Amino acid sequence: MCGISGLVAHQPLTPEQQSAVARMNSALAHRGPDGEGSHSHPHALLAMRRLSIIDLAGGWQPIYNEDRSLAVTCNGEIYNYVELRPPLEARGHRYTTHSDVENILHLYEDHGLDFVHHLRGMFALALWDEPRKRLVLARDRMGEKPLYLYETGQQLYYASELKALLKSGVIALDLDPEAIHDYFHYHYIPEPQTAIKGVRKLSAGHLLVVDTDPWQVREIQYWDMLAAEPLERDPATTLCAMLDEVAELVIRADVPVGVALSSGLDSSAVAALAARKYPGTLQAFSVGYPGELENDERAGARDLAAHLKLPFHEIELKTPEMVAEFPDLVYSRDDPIADISGYGYYMVQKASRAAGVPVMLQGQGGDELFWGYGWVRQALRKSEARRHDSRPGVRNLWASREFVLPTGFNRAGLGPAGYALGGLVPTWQRFRRRTTAPAERLIFYDLARDYAHARQQVAGIYTRSFQSAICSRPSRHFTFKQPWPHLPSLFTRLISQTYLLENGIAQGDRLGMASAIELRLPLLDYRLVETVIGLRKVSPDHHLPPKHWLKQALRGQLPEWVLERPKRGFEPPVRQWHAALFQAYGRNLVDGWLVQQGILAPLSAMRLSIGEFPKNNNVPLSFKALVLEMWVRRMQAEMP
Repeated sequence: MCGISGLVAHQPLTPEQQSAVARMNSALAHRGPDGEGSHSHPHALLAMRRLSIIDLAGGWQPIYNEDRSLAVTCNGEIYNYVELRPPLEARGHRYTTHSDVENILHLYEDHGLDFVHHLRGMFALALWDEPRKRLVLARDRMGEKPLYLYETGQQLYYASELKALLKSGVIALDLDPEAIHDYFHYHYIPEPQTAIKGVRKLSAGHLLVVDTDPWQVREIQYWDMLAAEPLERDPATTLCAMLDEVAELVIRADVPVGVALSSGLDSSAVAALAARKYPGTLQAFSVGYPGELENDERAGARDLAAHLKLPFHEIELKTPEMVAEFPDLVYSRDDPIADISGYGYYMVQKASRAAGVPVMLQGQGGDELFWGYGWVRQALRKSEARRHDSRPGVRNLWASREFVLPTGFNRAGLGPAGYALGGLVPTWQRFRRRTTAPAERLIFYDLARDYAHARQQVAGIYTRSFQSAICSRPSRHFTFKQPWPHLPSLFTRLISQTYLLENGIAQGDRLGMASAIELRLPLLDYRLVETVIGLRKVSPDHHLPPKHWLKQALRGQLPEWVLERPKRGFEPPVRQWHAALFQAYGRNLVDGWLVQQGILAPLSAMRLSIGEFPKNNNVPLSFKALVLEMWVRRMQAEMP
């Protein structure tokens, strides 16, 4: 595990370019506090910072093949490194380390660009091929490890974090209007875009091949979960076996391992599976709030830790400390991500580092793979109905089953019913959205309340000049050419490539690495994902209760009182924290950076600065604006 950065160019590198890479590598020290390394060539410079997890003494990077014609740096872990080595040695390859990363070189020697198909794990890597004068960049299938790119002329910079690229001094802090418009709708920026013009991410499951002479850049998608083969098997027994296999792989480390434990099913499953396989003592970490509020996770987590005989560490999150840490939290996320619950993950990782546990397991992915979100299930049903119901005209209002009559006009309900004309206004709005939207657009994120609110309100907070710079709609991320593929699988990919990737995975990686913690997400093992999709193609499960397959697979491995607990997560006292943050920082929006750069209209910024929080919102526009304002100020302050 580490952070990587570098540069490849058509012309020989200048001292100034080499200094830029040195600055990028220095900016990644938090990802790799144990040391650094580099490989230099007239046309390329590969740099890295190391966090020692496997082969502590011998796994220093760059790692070279036998004749040193290949060099590799890698951020992440190749979980199946034990299984890869014997057949490669049998074919004559000679190893110089016991590192998981060395397998990459020998696989590339044997298979060329197909080497990536043999890797099982999380990774972002850079491989220099000296004979071909070629740089190969690759990112894991689910996007657990990040890789940012900046291409200018015939040179390409890359780094594990955006802040490192900005440290190079070759990129201006110029916000991309399309990306910022997306951000105000989603509260994050869907990849491959970033907030900065000219900077993008290498997409998950992709290779980037850069030949220096002649200069050529090719991006190749090597994996898509939709390509998984259909599986005619019993879901419970098949998934049980696959989860057991994953648990065997993800606990491999030469340092202590812990688990972030809430009272929810996903983290409980990871804890139970890992505890059975881990040869040492797995340690559990959880968060709570003063006064043991209703949303406190500790009691449920503590009960399971006791059942599994795990040492239990608990962290109490206090509002004043959260407010004080907020600027660092925003900066550590690297991307602007307006998720107030991220502070819990941030503090869990800090506690893990303080306890001497540098590897942390977490349960992200269960909701996305097993229908944990009600609005996603609803969106799928509506999209299926839209595909099958092409009858035109107003009669579709009844056929679409979106015609909602008021259920009552008692005194308590008269206000909202009157406001919505007894339910006719929202019904008509849904009908209009469905019948006027392009045929290629799925019904998806427009069912999420924050997205719908932003669509209605966000244009009113922009300046006219910024509004005129926006040329595309955020709905492009869930617009696909007809005929649509298998919709349940497509929706799984869609929620995985948006909310999971840019809110969950991105926060997990950056907030973990901010404390030099390697975060592992067992439920995102690509073989497990392919298994879920393959089963789903034969036996659709979105009509079953949430997480039905996962619960069936875990019976016998988790107590029934865990399996039947309601869905929970690291959910903070949102409105209390929101009010405290705006009391401390809200004034930054008044004549702030976003106003001065012509993004927010001054009167809108003034209104947002008081922290308005509409009743039905989870992430209001005011909070999105505050996070973006503080993010860009901190990024600007850190630039050379």
